Amino acid sequence: MSTGETAEGSKLLWSTQDLAKRLQSPGISVVDTRPAELFAGGRIPGARHFDPYFVNCDDTSERPLASFTRMWANMLGWRGVKPGDTLVFYGAFTDMCAARGFWFAEYLGHKDVHVLDGGFGAWRERGLPIEQSSQPPAPAKYPFSAEPDRVATFQSVMDAIGSDGRVILDNRSRAEFTGEDRRAKHGGAIPSARHCDWENLYDPATGRMKSPESLAKILKAAGATPEKEIIVYCNTGYRSAHAYLAMRALGYPRIRNYVGSWQEWGNRDDLPIVKGGS
Repeated sequence: MSTGETAEGSKLLWSTQDLAKRLQSPGISVVDTRPAELFAGGRIPGARHFDPYFVNCDDTSERPLASFTRMWANMLGWRGVKPGDTLVFYGAFTDMCAARGFWFAEYLGHKDVHVLDGGFGAWRERGLPIEQSSQPPAPAKYPFSAEPDRVATFQSVMDAIGSDGRVILDNRSRAEFTGEDRRAKHGGAIPSARHCDWENLYDPATGRMKSPESLAKILKAAGATPEKEIIVYCNTGYRSAHAYLAMRALGYPRIRNYVGSWQEWGNRDDLPIVKGGS
C-alpha cells in the first residue's frame, strides 16, 4: 500500500478539488462534524451533521465499550450513512473531530473513509458552493463489524508499557503530559509514554495536515516509527484520533486509539502514572 492510501488505493486525505469532483456521485456521504450552529450557518452541499464532541467513553471494559460502539454506529445510520458509502468527514479545518469520525468509521470496519484536508475553511476559501437549507437524510441501518486492532483499552495499554515492539504516544499538551495541567483525578502520564502534541501535526496557517515529510520527521523524533505498533492517547481520544489519522496517511499499518484516554486512566486509582515527563 502506498503512503496515504486505503486498501482500495484511494487517498485518505481529500483535497477540496477531490471532493468537489465527487460530490454528486452516487453513494457518497459527507459528514460535517462542526457544532450545529456553524452547520446551520452554511455547509458543503448535501452534508449531514454529526458533532461527535463529548460523545465519549471513559470505561473501556468490554460491555461499556461495546455499548459505546453500537451507539456510534446507530448515530451514523440515523444520519443516513451506509457501510458501503464513500464516507468523507470534515471539520472547521483538519481538526480532531473530523479525525475522530475517521478513526471511528475505520474501527467500525468502514472500508472507504476520508477526511477533507483543510475542512470547511479550505472549501470556503476556494469559493466552492455552500448551502444553508436542505432536507434531512433518510435514516438507514448501519450494520458493522468492529476491528479490535484499531482500538486500545486500559488493559492493552497496560500490556504495552515498556514493550520493545510497541510505542505509547501521548498527544496532549506538554503541561498535561508532565502533570502541571491536571484534567482528571490524577495528573501525569502513562509510564513509558512518549510525547507528541497533536498541534504539531497540522499547519495552523492553512488548517491542513503537514506534509508527509514533516509528519514522518516529527513522529520519528517521538519514537513512533512504522514497524512498531503505536497506541495513541490524549484526554478523551480526539487529539489522539488526529495523530491516528496522520499516521494512517503515512501508511502506518498498526495504530490503536485509546478511546478512554486520560479520562479513564487518570480517574482510576489502580493504574500506574508517572509525573514530570521526558
